[in-house]
Amino acid sequence: MQFRYPEWLILVGGSIFVSVLALSAYWEKDIRWLHFFQSWMYIAALALVLVGSRWGCFIGVAAAAFWDYSTIFGTTFFFNGLEQLSLWVRTGHLARPDILIAVPAWIANLLVVVGCLCAYFQRPEKPWSDIARFLVTFGLTTAFFALDMALFQPLYLSIFPRLLHPHLP
Repeated sequence: MQFRYPEWLILVGGSIFVSVLALSAYWEKDIRWLHFFQSWMYIAALALVLVGSRWGCFIGVAAAAFWDYSTIFGTTFFFNGLEQLSLWVRTGHLARPDILIAVPAWIANLLVVVGCLCAYFQRPEKPWSDIARFLVTFGLTTAFFALDMALFQPLYLSIFPRLLHPHLP
């Protein structure tokens, strides 16, 4: 099989993100199972895209966009990572690599979103019913995130109210 640029974007972005999840889980053992199951959504998205399934595009966009959105509006993880990057560039000292990894993780998720959208829009058929399929996939993907958090890191569930209304405390 020959990869086109959307598949490369998904492969590169998904691989970087899964690697960041693994590194984070290595540093912080209490999130290992959370990240293990989270990584399977990215693997499933890539596998489904590679076999030509639109569901891979839907899962990839839903999972990666949700993660990027949540790290901006539900947590300060991405902004804290940018702050660590700025300090590292200015001082040459990296104090918190565990926070800095939010930056490549965010960019990797953006690559997955762009790759999945490009792969979908390159498809010859795009029925209107795909809107409903995507919404169902988004709901199920978000529910999977929530279940994963509930089972392995219940404290993280507190981000969900902030995702609905980012300005609430």
